[in-house]
Amino acid sequence: MNKSVIYYAFLLLFGTFIASVSQVLLKKVADRHYDNIIKEYLNPTVILAYAIFVASTLLSILAYRGIPLSMGPILEATGYLYVTFFGVRIFKEKIDSRKIAALALIIVGIIVYSVG
Repeated sequence: MNKSVIYYAFLLLFGTFIASVSQVLLKKVADRHYDNIIKEYLNPTVILAYAIFVASTLLSILAYRGIPLSMGPILEATGYLYVTFFGVRIFKEKIDSRKIAALALIIVGIIVYSVG
């Protein structure tokens, strides 16, 4: 794998990471109560979260210019790891054995793809 592919792979990983951050922001905002629907959707946190989603999409488009299409879904699967980590750390969610097994399968899939 040459350096440009690695650069674009990290670009896609970063885009996936910030998309996960955006999801966390939206979940935090969803827990709040607003007086009306306009304040619910047109507040700074929601606008920032959607701006981050747009940036993530642009990074993905840019990353696909330099990585094989088969690599994209593998790298984007790391989003499940990020969201689970944020859920445990920020929202104090519990991880059961099914989630651990699912995350292990994701990690094994990423490793198998990387080695092959």
